[in-house]
Amino acid sequence: MTVRASRLLLDTHVFLWWRGIPAELRKEARTAIAEAEIVFVSAATAWEAAIKSSLGRLELPATVEEGVEESGFERLPVTFAHAERVAHLPLHHRDPFDRMLVAQAQVEELTLVTRDEGLRAYEVEMMEA
Repeated sequence: MTVRASRLLLDTHVFLWWRGIPAELRKEARTAIAEAEIVFVSAATAWEAAIKSSLGRLELPATVEEGVEESGFERLPVTFAHAERVAHLPLHHRDPFDRMLVAQAQVEELTLVTRDEGLRAYEVEMMEA
């Protein structure tokens, strides 16, 4: 399901593009992020970026936390409710970070901004990045 919303959760690649190469994002997504009431970045994104960085697959100019602060976004911690929701998600997608983002978007009633077509199988409000 795709909607316009003012409470957004950014997928990891969307956050990284916003910070480094915003032209990768669709104009509509850039506008929605800039004009949203609140934009969240999950602790799962920081965890995923840290893992990729430690494996040499991602080079970050600053920490995810610094990027969140500089962008005026809000941190979204991973809670027990989020973790428990993951157990009830169908296995449409096997990436644990993406599954956590879907669970967080469902629990917190956020619109997930992503370009990952595999996430469309879930019952979650989405905006194409």
